[in-house]
Amino acid sequence: MPKKLAKSFSHAFSGVHYMITTQRNMCIHIIIGIIVAALSILLGLSLIEYALVVFAIFLVLIVEMLNTSIEEAINLLYKKHNLHAKLAKDISAAATLFAGICAIIVGCLVLIPKLIILFR
Repeated sequence: MPKKLAKSFSHAFSGVHYMITTQRNMCIHIIIGIIVAALSILLGLSLIEYALVVFAIFLVLIVEMLNTSIEEAINLLYKKHNLHAKLAKDISAAATLFAGICAIIVGCLVLIPKLIILFR
């Protein structure tokens, strides 16, 4: 593997490590994602259904990472309270909220019918 590519992966894994060790919400998202992925396997989802669930899980993780990077950049630029900085952080947090709601909807649409069949 070329050195530049290896260094890129190293930086990416450093970012993942930072998220896992410092961001409580990221850990919560990962735990829920693992539980939902395992449940999806146990329920025997189709390939398309499983792909939707995995996409929803990773969407939440990606948006959480983007939210954190925006917050960190703003914290670097603004040491004092700033209305525009607050708005950027709030909107970034709202994006994470919407990604989570999307994942919940996908999970319900895919998993609830399978659970109903299982418990009948």
